[in-house]
Amino acid sequence: MAKPNYNFQKAERERAKTRKKQEKLKRLEEETAKRQAERVGETDPDAPTSTDAGEA
Repeated sequence: MAKPNYNFQKAERERAKTRKKQEKLKRLEEETAKRQAERVGETDPDAPTSTDAGEA
C-alpha cells in the first residue's frame, strides 16, 4: 500500500476551492451585467424622447 501524499491532496482541495470561487464570481458578474443591461434598456427608450423634444 502506498503512503498517502497529503500535500497532493491539499493541493487538489485548494484547486477545487479556487475553481468553485471563480465559477461563483463569474456567475455573479453575469447576473450583474444582465441587471445593468435591463436597467439601461428601461432608461434607453426614455432618453431619445427627451432629446427629440429638445431638438424639435
